[in-house]
Amino acid sequence: MRDEPMLPEAFSDLEPFAASWCLSDANARYEQRLASSMTALQAFYDAVGARADAILRHLATRDPQAMDDADRNLLWLMGSFSTVGFAVDVFKQPEVPDTGGASMPWTTTPWP
Repeated sequence: MRDEPMLPEAFSDLEPFAASWCLSDANARYEQRLASSMTALQAFYDAVGARADAILRHLATRDPQAMDDADRNLLWLMGSFSTVGFAVDVFKQPEVPDTGGASMPWTTTPWP
């Protein structure tokens, strides 16, 4: 277990998801989705979804050029929320259905 929290104190309830889902790389977020059960994806999606408005309000007050690690992790958590959303809302499974072994690796990751 980590000694220091990864997220801002106001979002400490989401800390159990931080180590797995605060991922700056889009490929890593997708790989985490594929490695997770639907039960785990649903739990993450429900927890972050319940706080999404508050997270977005919080991040809107931050300068992207001067974000501290906790705020940046919160931003990456929302990136994971987006990645997981398709699996939960649309596909009902971690994988994209009917794609066989196809993949779409990201070659660049948006900043920050």
